[in-house]
Amino acid sequence: MLPIIGIVITLITVFGGYIGGGGKIQVILHALPIELTMIFGASLGAYIVGNKTEHVKGGLGDIGMCFKGTKWDKQDYSDLLCLMFAITKTMKTKGLLAIEEHIENPVASSIFSQYPKIAHDHFACDFICDTLRLVTMSLEDPIQIEDAMKQQLDKHHHEILGPSSALQGMADGLPAIGIVVAVLGVIKTMASIDKPPTILGEMIGGALVGTFLGVFLAYCFIGPFANKAKVLREQDGQFYMIIRDIIIAHLKGNPAQVSVEIGRGNVPSKYQPSFSELEQRLSEVKT
Repeated sequence: MLPIIGIVITLITVFGGYIGGGGKIQVILHALPIELTMIFGASLGAYIVGNKTEHVKGGLGDIGMCFKGTKWDKQDYSDLLCLMFAITKTMKTKGLLAIEEHIENPVASSIFSQYPKIAHDHFACDFICDTLRLVTMSLEDPIQIEDAMKQQLDKHHHEILGPSSALQGMADGLPAIGIVVAVLGVIKTMASIDKPPTILGEMIGGALVGTFLGVFLAYCFIGPFANKAKVLREQDGQFYMIIRDIIIAHLKGNPAQVSVEIGRGNVPSKYQPSFSELEQRLSEVKT
């Protein structure tokens, strides 16, 4: 909802102020279709040439995410804490062998199946299962496990920020592309130098629409979308860091409830369940 409000405010204030100041909107509307086609086509072509296929496709997904918001909500963070409690509690009470059936086939796991959204997130599920496989292979040193998990998180973080970086690159190039389109308009005007001043003035005004569009789209639309997508992706990444924190706390010998409480402390404030809320949820968890 907020992005739509922001777009409406931008359009009203910019074009409303232009018209209110005596500007002729007909000049912009007349040049808009051709100028916008040239700028959008050039920027899209450069975007495709300069980025990997997954980043090109991911850019559209990032723009859509700006309207939908983050992937994880308060219920999901609470579910994650309950899932990690069930896993660490099982490991504490029944030993490492008891958890193998769950991490080898999480789809059929009685623990993972209680939290389908997390189970269907490939990175979250693989991150938990791959780390616990290392533990079952007798790698129980918290420092080594933390290093291995950090490397996975860094790789994932770099990959998910690729599309937003690509969008930011498009935003950075749009003003220059607008200038290129404006120069072409000036060339066209100079070829008609014998025309009356009224016609030349309208042609020059139309040419300058290219510069306006390049800067306007870059700083009022594409740039803000790229920035918000980056912020949302980073916020979603916090979800996976909680997995790391709880597993490391468990490997340091803490009881399951203490490990989960450490993880709860790192949940973003907006989505963080209270101590009593989490305690109620944990009392209902089946291990």
